[in-house]
Amino acid sequence: MVVLSKIYTRTGDAGDTALGTGDRVSKDHARIEAYGTVDEANACVGLARQHTGTDALSKLDQMLARIQNDLFDLGADLCTPETGKDLGYAPLRIAPEQVERLEQEIDDLNGELEPLRSFVLPGGHAAAAALHLARTVARRAERRMVTLGAAASDEVSADAARYINRLSDFLFVASRWVNAQDGEDVLWVPGKTRNPS
Repeated sequence: MVVLSKIYTRTGDAGDTALGTGDRVSKDHARIEAYGTVDEANACVGLARQHTGTDALSKLDQMLARIQNDLFDLGADLCTPETGKDLGYAPLRIAPEQVERLEQEIDDLNGELEPLRSFVLPGGHAAAAALHLARTVARRAERRMVTLGAAASDEVSADAARYINRLSDFLFVASRWVNAQDGEDVLWVPGKTRNPS
């Protein structure tokens, strides 16, 4: 259990921070960039949830609540690199079941939608627009995780990589599902705005 009795510690004033292993790294280290961007994605999901509390969207709101918890798990996973040294505890890692649940929820939501016949512009219902924002931040988190995993001294677990990849798919489908419940997707019309009207 985490107990935070004091929020500031002054230990990071010189621009470094502690990992779950106790090792200190620069605050712009690829690992900090990765889990910091996961945190941003989580904040965007929280913003989307401000619009999913209605009865019509409660099914999705419950999924998003679980995802927010998963994203803290993912942050904990990324915060504690595999070093081989005994930490005195088992680090929290993303489990295959978390990825599988996301896949099932994607299939569940997508099964209620018409096939996509155009690219979709971010927008429509307020929840859908916020989910698109969360999707783009999740994709950035994935890019940061790929950068981290490409470093010779760092790695990202396969389940963590699968989870963040699947999450952006979920958020895309979820945004379409919201628009199907209340309104419709905003479709891209290629070249529509090239000529002044």
